Amino acid sequence: MLPWTRLATAPIPGGDELRLMQRGAEFSIRLGANELMNSRLGGSEEALATLACKKLDGRRQPRVLIGGLGMGFTLRAALAVFGNDAAIEVAELVPEVIDWGRGPMAELFGDSLDDPRVSIVARDVGELIHAAANGYDAILLDVDNGPQGLSRKSNDRLYDAAGLAAAHAALRDGGVLALWSSGPDDDFTRRLRRMEFAVNEVPVRAVGKRSGSRHWIWLAVRS
Repeated sequence: MLPWTRLATAPIPGGDELRLMQRGAEFSIRLGANELMNSRLGGSEEALATLACKKLDGRRQPRVLIGGLGMGFTLRAALAVFGNDAAIEVAELVPEVIDWGRGPMAELFGDSLDDPRVSIVARDVGELIHAAANGYDAILLDVDNGPQGLSRKSNDRLYDAAGLAAAHAALRDGGVLALWSSGPDDDFTRRLRRMEFAVNEVPVRAVGKRSGSRHWIWLAVRS
Protein backbone atom coordinates (compact mmCIF):
# COMPACT_ATOMS: atom_id res chain seq x y z
CA MET A 1 0.00 0.00 0.00
CA LEU A 2 1.25 3.48 -0.84
CA PRO A 3 2.31 5.62 2.13
CA TRP A 4 0.60 8.90 2.97
CA THR A 5 2.53 12.06 2.03
CA ARG A 6 1.99 15.39 3.74
CA LEU A 7 1.48 18.04 1.07
CA ALA A 8 0.72 21.12 3.16
CA THR A 9 -0.37 22.45 6.53
CA ALA A 10 -2.59 25.36 7.49
CA PRO A 11 -3.28 27.02 10.84
CA ILE A 12 -6.89 27.28 11.98
CA PRO A 13 -7.59 30.76 13.41
CA GLY A 14 -7.98 30.26 17.14
CA GLY A 15 -7.44 26.52 16.79
CA ASP A 16 -4.98 23.82 15.77
CA GLU A 17 -3.39 22.95 12.42
CA LEU A 18 -4.86 21.20 9.38
CA ARG A 19 -2.76 18.78 7.35
CA LEU A 20 -3.40 17.95 3.70
CA MET A 21 -2.29 14.39 2.95
CA GLN A 22 -2.13 12.41 -0.29
CA ARG A 23 -1.84 8.72 -1.12
CA GLY A 24 -1.98 8.05 -4.85
CA ALA A 25 -5.16 9.73 -6.10
CA GLU A 26 -6.66 9.88 -2.58
CA PHE A 27 -6.61 13.03 -0.43
CA SER A 28 -7.20 13.45 3.29
CA ILE A 29 -7.54 16.53 5.49
CA ARG A 30 -6.62 15.82 9.10
CA LEU A 31 -6.58 17.49 12.46
CA GLY A 32 -4.33 15.79 14.98
CA ALA A 33 -5.26 12.10 15.00
CA ASN A 34 -8.67 12.78 13.38
CA GLU A 35 -9.47 12.61 9.69
CA LEU A 36 -11.92 15.43 8.96
CA MET A 37 -12.56 14.49 5.33
CA ASN A 38 -11.42 12.11 2.64
CA SER A 39 -11.75 12.44 -1.13
CA ARG A 40 -13.29 8.94 -1.32
CA LEU A 41 -16.01 9.66 1.24
CA GLY A 42 -18.22 12.55 0.17
CA GLY A 43 -21.72 11.08 0.01
CA SER A 44 -23.09 12.77 3.11
CA GLU A 45 -21.61 16.17 2.19
CA GLU A 46 -23.28 15.89 -1.22
CA ALA A 47 -26.57 14.99 0.47
CA LEU A 48 -26.38 18.24 2.42
CA ALA A 49 -26.98 20.13 -0.85
CA THR A 50 -29.36 17.72 -2.56
CA LEU A 51 -31.69 17.38 0.43
CA ALA A 52 -31.76 21.14 1.01
CA CYS A 53 -32.60 21.74 -2.65
CA LYS A 54 -35.59 19.39 -2.42
CA LYS A 55 -36.90 21.38 0.54
CA LEU A 56 -36.91 24.55 -1.57
CA ASP A 57 -39.10 22.84 -4.17
CA GLY A 58 -37.93 24.64 -7.28
CA ARG A 59 -37.64 28.15 -5.83
CA ARG A 60 -36.42 30.57 -8.49
CA GLN A 61 -33.16 32.48 -8.19
CA PRO A 62 -32.17 30.87 -4.90
CA ARG A 63 -29.39 32.46 -2.90
CA VAL A 64 -27.35 29.78 -1.14
CA LEU A 65 -24.67 30.11 1.53
CA ILE A 66 -22.29 27.19 2.13
CA GLY A 67 -20.27 27.22 5.33
CA GLY A 68 -17.04 25.28 4.80
CA LEU A 69 -15.40 24.52 1.44
CA GLY A 70 -13.54 21.38 2.48
CA MET A 71 -13.00 19.19 -0.56
CA GLY A 72 -15.87 20.84 -2.42
CA PHE A 73 -18.37 17.96 -2.23
CA THR A 74 -21.25 20.19 -1.08
CA LEU A 75 -20.38 22.92 -3.57
CA ARG A 76 -20.26 20.56 -6.55
CA ALA A 77 -23.53 18.92 -5.51
CA ALA A 78 -25.15 22.36 -5.13
CA LEU A 79 -24.03 23.34 -8.62
CA ALA A 80 -25.60 20.15 -9.96
CA VAL A 81 -29.01 20.53 -8.29
CA PHE A 82 -29.62 24.28 -8.12
CA GLY A 83 -30.51 25.98 -11.39
CA ASN A 84 -28.50 28.31 -13.56
CA ASP A 85 -30.20 31.23 -11.84
CA ALA A 86 -28.75 30.35 -8.41
CA ALA A 87 -26.16 32.43 -6.55
CA ILE A 88 -23.91 30.29 -4.35
CA GLU A 89 -21.60 31.86 -1.79
CA VAL A 90 -18.99 29.74 -0.01
CA ALA A 91 -17.37 30.90 3.22
CA GLU A 92 -14.13 29.15 4.15
CA LEU A 93 -12.35 30.19 7.34
CA VAL A 94 -8.91 28.86 6.35
CA PRO A 95 -7.61 30.58 3.18
CA GLU A 96 -5.14 27.76 2.49
CA VAL A 97 -8.05 25.35 1.98
CA ILE A 98 -9.16 27.49 -0.96
CA ASP A 99 -5.61 27.38 -2.31
CA TRP A 100 -5.59 23.58 -1.99
CA GLY A 101 -8.73 23.43 -4.14
CA ARG A 102 -6.97 25.36 -6.88
CA GLY A 103 -3.64 23.59 -6.36
CA PRO A 104 -3.08 19.97 -5.26
CA MET A 105 -6.79 19.07 -5.42
CA ALA A 106 -7.59 20.97 -8.62
CA GLU A 107 -8.55 17.80 -10.48
CA LEU A 108 -11.01 16.89 -7.73
CA PHE A 109 -12.61 20.37 -7.82
CA GLY A 110 -12.80 20.59 -11.60
CA ASP A 111 -14.18 23.97 -12.69
CA SER A 112 -16.48 24.40 -9.68
CA LEU A 113 -14.50 27.29 -8.15
CA ASP A 114 -14.73 29.26 -11.40
CA ASP A 115 -18.43 28.65 -12.06
CA PRO A 116 -20.09 32.07 -12.62
CA ARG A 117 -22.73 31.23 -10.00
CA VAL A 118 -20.08 30.85 -7.29
CA SER A 119 -18.31 33.35 -5.06
CA ILE A 120 -15.69 32.20 -2.55
CA VAL A 121 -14.81 34.29 0.50
CA ALA A 122 -12.17 33.60 3.13
CA ARG A 123 -14.33 34.50 6.14
CA ASP A 124 -16.04 32.97 9.14
CA VAL A 125 -19.49 31.90 7.92
CA GLY A 126 -20.95 33.15 11.19
CA GLU A 127 -20.06 36.72 10.20
CA LEU A 128 -22.01 36.40 6.95
CA ILE A 129 -25.00 34.88 8.73
CA HIS A 130 -25.13 37.69 11.30
CA ALA A 131 -24.82 40.32 8.56
CA ALA A 132 -27.72 38.95 6.50
CA ALA A 133 -31.39 39.75 7.05
CA ASN A 134 -33.77 37.60 5.05
CA GLY A 135 -30.89 37.24 2.63
CA TYR A 136 -30.62 33.51 1.94
CA ASP A 137 -32.93 30.78 0.71
CA ALA A 138 -30.58 28.07 2.01
CA ILE A 139 -27.72 27.96 4.48
CA LEU A 140 -25.68 24.76 4.32
CA LEU A 141 -23.30 24.25 7.23
CA ASP A 142 -20.57 21.63 7.15
CA VAL A 143 -18.46 23.25 9.82
CA ASP A 144 -16.22 21.31 12.19
CA ASN A 145 -17.74 18.01 13.36
CA GLY A 146 -21.28 19.32 13.76
CA PRO A 147 -22.82 20.73 16.97
CA GLN A 148 -20.07 19.10 19.01
CA GLY A 149 -17.04 21.09 17.85
CA LEU A 150 -13.67 19.47 17.27
CA SER A 151 -11.34 21.85 15.46
CA ARG A 152 -12.26 25.24 16.95
CA LYS A 153 -14.22 25.93 20.13
CA SER A 154 -15.73 29.14 18.77
CA ASN A 155 -17.50 27.09 16.05
CA ASP A 156 -19.97 26.13 18.77
CA ARG A 157 -21.45 29.62 18.40
CA LEU A 158 -23.02 28.55 15.12
CA TYR A 159 -25.06 25.92 16.94
CA ASP A 160 -26.07 27.62 20.19
CA ALA A 161 -29.34 29.52 20.65
CA ALA A 162 -27.90 32.85 19.52
CA GLY A 163 -26.32 31.30 16.44
CA LEU A 164 -29.54 29.57 15.43
CA ALA A 165 -31.50 32.77 15.98
CA ALA A 166 -29.10 34.54 13.62
CA ALA A 167 -29.53 31.80 11.01
CA HIS A 168 -33.33 32.03 11.37
CA ALA A 169 -33.16 35.79 10.77
CA ALA A 170 -30.80 35.34 7.79
CA LEU A 171 -33.24 33.05 5.97
CA ARG A 172 -36.15 34.10 3.83
CA ASP A 173 -39.60 32.66 4.58
CA GLY A 174 -39.56 28.95 3.82
CA GLY A 175 -35.77 28.94 3.66
CA VAL A 176 -33.82 25.95 4.90
CA LEU A 177 -30.92 25.63 7.31
CA ALA A 178 -29.16 22.33 6.55
CA LEU A 179 -26.50 21.10 8.97
CA TRP A 180 -24.03 18.20 8.67
CA SER A 181 -22.85 16.24 11.70
CA SER A 182 -20.82 13.13 12.37
CA GLY A 183 -23.71 11.82 14.48
CA PRO A 184 -27.10 12.57 16.07
CA ASP A 185 -27.62 15.05 18.89
CA ASP A 186 -31.03 15.08 20.58
CA ASP A 187 -30.29 18.25 22.53
CA PHE A 188 -29.48 20.07 19.32
CA THR A 189 -32.69 18.87 17.69
CA ARG A 190 -34.71 20.26 20.60
CA ARG A 191 -32.77 23.53 20.35
CA LEU A 192 -33.69 23.89 16.67
CA ARG A 193 -37.36 23.36 17.45
CA ARG A 194 -37.28 25.92 20.26
CA MET A 195 -36.00 28.42 17.67
CA GLU A 196 -39.20 27.85 15.64
CA PHE A 197 -37.70 25.72 12.89
CA ALA A 198 -39.65 22.82 11.39
CA VAL A 199 -37.07 20.04 11.67
CA ASN A 200 -36.37 16.80 9.83
CA GLU A 201 -33.45 14.57 10.79
CA VAL A 202 -31.92 12.43 8.06
CA PRO A 203 -29.25 9.74 8.59
CA VAL A 204 -27.00 9.44 5.54
CA ARG A 205 -24.03 7.33 4.50
CA ALA A 206 -20.55 8.57 3.72
CA VAL A 207 -20.44 6.51 0.51
CA GLY A 208 -23.55 6.34 -1.65
CA LYS A 209 -26.77 5.21 0.02
CA ARG A 210 -25.73 2.00 1.72
CA SER A 211 -22.06 2.02 2.68
CA GLY A 212 -19.60 3.99 4.73
CA SER A 213 -20.01 5.63 8.11
CA ARG A 214 -23.42 6.91 9.12
CA HIS A 215 -23.62 10.68 9.36
CA TRP A 216 -26.48 13.02 10.23
CA ILE A 217 -28.18 15.94 8.50
CA TRP A 218 -30.74 18.30 10.00
CA LEU A 219 -33.09 20.10 7.63
CA ALA A 220 -34.56 23.04 9.54
CA VAL A 221 -37.10 25.14 7.64
CA ARG A 222 -38.04 28.66 8.62
CA SER A 223 -41.82 28.48 8.60
